[in-house]
Amino acid sequence: MTTARLEAFSDGVLAIIITIMVLELGIPHGAEMEDLRPLLPVFMAYVLSFVNLGIYWNNHHHMLTTVQVVNGSILWANLHLLFWLSLFPFMTGWMGENGFASLPVALYGAVSLLAAIAYWLLQKMIISAQGEGSRLATAIGRDVKGKISPVLYAGGIVLAYPSRWISLTLYVVVALMWLIPDRRIESSQR
Repeated sequence: MTTARLEAFSDGVLAIIITIMVLELGIPHGAEMEDLRPLLPVFMAYVLSFVNLGIYWNNHHHMLTTVQVVNGSILWANLHLLFWLSLFPFMTGWMGENGFASLPVALYGAVSLLAAIAYWLLQKMIISAQGEGSRLATAIGRDVKGKISPVLYAGGIVLAYPSRWISLTLYVVVALMWLIPDRRIESSQR
């Protein structure tokens, strides 16, 4: 099987996830700037999640350009990733609606960590199917960002109770780290 159906399905799921998140933003009750203030935490949580989902979509797309054939293990690993990503609307809403309280912030980090692990597993399934000398294996190399991200998410989970703001800062650092263009896969196609 080629990657076309896998890509189309994944793109559709991610589009729905983002749509659900934006629909959860809510409409302010009033037409003054002050009426937007209660929505600020929800909007900030939305921005963080939108950026994270955009990063996953972008990296997923680039990763799949290295795949020639999809097998059952890759399909299940991809579904596993989509499962964790599908929890982002719930976690985003819960975290934003509760003003970034410690428990929602910790569990947002847990979902982020589990999504990162699922992405890593998908990479491993692809490399397993394509071989250690595959374009993907060569492109990701030592994968420093892929190793640092789970550590920062775990730190954010642990630190949510003493300081949810440190946790949120760690989550933003991970997002910023991945926003810096990563040309490993694109470079391997030349």
